[in-house]
Amino acid sequence: MRKIIHIDCDCFYAAVEMRDDPSLRERPVAVGGRPESRGVLSTCNYAARKFGLHSAMASSQALKRCPDLVLLPPRFEVYRAVSRQIHGIYADFASLVEPLSLDEAYLDVSDSPHCQGSATRIAGAIRDRIRSEVGITASAGIAANKFIAKVASDWNKPDGQFVVHPRDADTFVAALPVGKLFGVGKVTAARLNELGARSCGDLRDWPLPKLIQHFGRFGHRLYELCRGVDERPVSNEQPRKSLSVETTYVHDLPDLASCLDEMHVLITDLKARLERAHDVPLPYKAYVKIRFSDFSHTTVECLSTAPGPDTWARLLAEGFARRSLPVRLLGVGVRFEEERAEVRQLTLFTP
Repeated sequence: MRKIIHIDCDCFYAAVEMRDDPSLRERPVAVGGRPESRGVLSTCNYAARKFGLHSAMASSQALKRCPDLVLLPPRFEVYRAVSRQIHGIYADFASLVEPLSLDEAYLDVSDSPHCQGSATRIAGAIRDRIRSEVGITASAGIAANKFIAKVASDWNKPDGQFVVHPRDADTFVAALPVGKLFGVGKVTAARLNELGARSCGDLRDWPLPKLIQHFGRFGHRLYELCRGVDERPVSNEQPRKSLSVETTYVHDLPDLASCLDEMHVLITDLKARLERAHDVPLPYKAYVKIRFSDFSHTTVECLSTAPGPDTWARLLAEGFARRSLPVRLLGVGVRFEEERAEVRQLTLFTP
């Protein structure tokens, strides 16, 4: 039986800012871009969340909801240094650590000799050290797989932890809203709700062919997750799956022509980043991301190992035609080929 811990630092960027300036502790604080440059919030503390603020919210909207908000520019070098310190603590307890971001990671402590082998005690010891040595708090979820551990880490936030014992896992997952499943966003959750599946228990009544009919290959994943099945190992070797660049514009780009004019800057930046990247597989897809003035967004992609200006222009035109509204954000990117034999398409007459 595996013992997996998911650690998530509480409002990480804002927590570091409050640690470095204690006068901010009782005030609503957010880290993000300035409203005049169409910035968005990266994170905010719990005092700010009482006003309905959340990550990815436009800074201008956040300041309207909370006029007393302290909006700070991000200090990524500081956050990266704090993250390295926290990952040093993880390494004292587990050899298998899978970072998800600067402030979030999975740990496999199945064979850890620490704390008499108790994952619950290890999680508590890690959180105690983060609090005393780093000066911020973290929450943890403990379970037999990554999916349940990640859900559990949200259960007692902030500065808490929650254990889902294997004997309780089936009941715990059955009661979860379908929106808690990996890969289920607002749109998919709403669709599932409309089809009568509000909880994972509801979704278990669906046969696999029905899930595949409605959701394609993702139906397989839904079938497993709603039953609490997640066999993914904790891995500290995570290959890069994509690389992209994007820009939010101070003034909306009014039409397709102006978007095309800006596209070459993004393409140049992406090519430079690809040249600097090391040990990445070959690109196999190109994509364009667009966010319109009404905050709706779309992504268009195609198979391409060496996308050129014509490829990007075609993708942009296709995406723009979906709304034909002024554009506030443009992004271009590539997805890298997965080097697993089972995902390669065989020819019809392969011997």
